[in-house]
This record gives sequence, C-alpha cells and structure tokens, in this order.
Amino acid sequence: MTDQNDINRAIQYWLDKSTIHVVPRWVGFAVCLALFFLRIYLIQGYFIIAYGLGIYLLNNFILFLSPLDLEEIDEKAGPTLPTSESEGKEYRPFTRKLPEFKFWLAVTKGTITSFFMTFFAVFDVPVFWPILLMYFGILFFMTMRRQIAHMYKHKYVPISWGKAKYKTAGEEQGMFGGGMAGAAKGRSE
Repeated sequence: MTDQNDINRAIQYWLDKSTIHVVPRWVGFAVCLALFFLRIYLIQGYFIIAYGLGIYLLNNFILFLSPLDLEEIDEKAGPTLPTSESEGKEYRPFTRKLPEFKFWLAVTKGTITSFFMTFFAVFDVPVFWPILLMYFGILFFMTMRRQIAHMYKHKYVPISWGKAKYKTAGEEQGMFGGGMAGAAKGRSE
C-alpha cells in the first residue's frame, strides 16, 4: 500500500510542477495524439477507438468553452453574464466549466488510454471508417455551431489573450495624467 501511495504522490508532484508549463504540456499532448493517429494509419484498424477518442475530445472541448454557471444562464428568467460593471453589482470574469489544466489532463489521459487500447485485438471492431469520419464531421459542425450561437446569445468570449493594454498607458496627459507628476504645476504655493 505504501508503494502505491508513493507512486501517486510522485505523479501528483510532477503534475503540480507542470501546471506553469502550458506550451510544453500541449506540445506533449499533440505528440501523443500524432503517435495515436500514426498507429491507426499504419495498422489500418481500430477506427472505432479513434471515433470514440474524437467524441471524447469534442465533449471535453465543449466543457472547456462553456461557462461554469451554464444552468443559470439557460433559464429564461435567469441572469446573464455581465459584460461590464454597470450591468451588475460586481463584474465576474469568465470561469470555465472545465479549467485548462483539467482539460489538458483529461484529453491526454484519454489519448494515452486509446493508444494502449490499440494493442488489444478485442477493440478492433470492423467498421467502415468513412461513415464514422463523416458522422464525426457533422457532429462537430452541429455542436460547434450551437456553442458559438450560445456564446453570441449570452455575450461571452471564452478566450482571453491576457491583460488589456491601453494605448496611452504610462503617458502623462493633462495636468494630472499618469499620476501626481503634474500636481505641483497647478498648485499655488
């Protein structure tokens, strides 16, 4: 039992260390996904596993794009997400239903699990893969169209590119622009 606890503690330690390294984590996921699809291509089988992984990735992506209080928003009489301080008593930033780190962890675990499933013949169910690919494309298009319509209706954008930067930030304008630098000029002493 102690060995299992040590292993779990070591895994958690490395996961905690990786939280600040966003780009390397996603590059690692992309490599895992590329290896999975390379294996599918080379052995020309396990298409049902690839389809299941695609549905799983799409589901997690929708959770990643969705706000935490989606149930509140969808009620007809319920509140909507405020877009400015004047719309509500307090401005609440966008909070995801599935945070970025948990999203990365879930899709990486799913991809690695799917990769290992391709080593067992029991999961190689014969299917006509073009139908699965077409169905997944239609499902992706319909789901994303609904999600984008929901985002437009409730006026939220799930992606932010960091802190807002203003053109005149740090420049002194007028008597008191940029702080108290011009305060002595206008004061009679």
